[in-house]
Amino acid sequence: MKNPLRIGALISGGGTNLQAIIDACQSGGITGKMTFVGSDNPNAHGLNRAEKAGIPTFVVDYRAIIQGYQINAMSPPPDFNLEDCLIKQHIFSERTPAHRIVRFLITRAIAESRLLQHMKAYPIDLLVLAGFMRNLTPYFIDRVDANPDHPRIMNIHPALLPSFPGTDGYGDTFRHGCRVGGCTVHFVDYGEDSGPIIGQRCFPIHPDDTLEMAKKKGLEQEWLLYPECIQLFAEAKLNVLKQVHIMDNGKEMKRTIVRIRTGDGIK
Repeated sequence: MKNPLRIGALISGGGTNLQAIIDACQSGGITGKMTFVGSDNPNAHGLNRAEKAGIPTFVVDYRAIIQGYQINAMSPPPDFNLEDCLIKQHIFSERTPAHRIVRFLITRAIAESRLLQHMKAYPIDLLVLAGFMRNLTPYFIDRVDANPDHPRIMNIHPALLPSFPGTDGYGDTFRHGCRVGGCTVHFVDYGEDSGPIIGQRCFPIHPDDTLEMAKKKGLEQEWLLYPECIQLFAEAKLNVLKQVHIMDNGKEMKRTIVRIRTGDGIK
């Protein structure tokens, strides 16, 4: 990409990964610039990090929207298609009551439509989720990923996916007794931490380590991995490919992978 990569970010908390990205943009580790930082949490400390760096910020208070919907039965945005979202979204179990799924999709679409309105003022090439603790719905994803073959929403997860998706990756890794932990950067799809994997880093978990020690090791790897993956995107080196493998039993196995262009080809 000839021009600097335009990067938008969504956060929910302290923003340590956001800071790593800001620092990499300023040092040249990422050939890009931050155009905005948005949050679902008015009290997110990461907003202060962005403002200190001169990056525009905005807030869409998800909690207030969810509470307001329960009280006032707010309407979804006019272009919201419930049936389409029900077909595409893959984060619910078969036991989840239908009314809860519908309420989730409608309230999130209301919040996401406000995110999109704010984002219109700040054109981006890539959206990074840097500790954004909200599942995105197809309503939002489809409006940011105009070309499904070239996704441009990236997330970092505190575990070696596909193991331990969800909100407590390091905790789940530690409680399971794993000897190795790690973090994963992936593109976002309609599932929970299920999108194509871009990169991973790992670290040892020793018998005498505490959970806090494991988390500290993981964060140190996150701060290295996320800027590396963003720079690969900036250099147009990420190719998303769909593959079909025929198993020994004759059945098809389908998978989506990310291949990285190098000077010697693709790996």
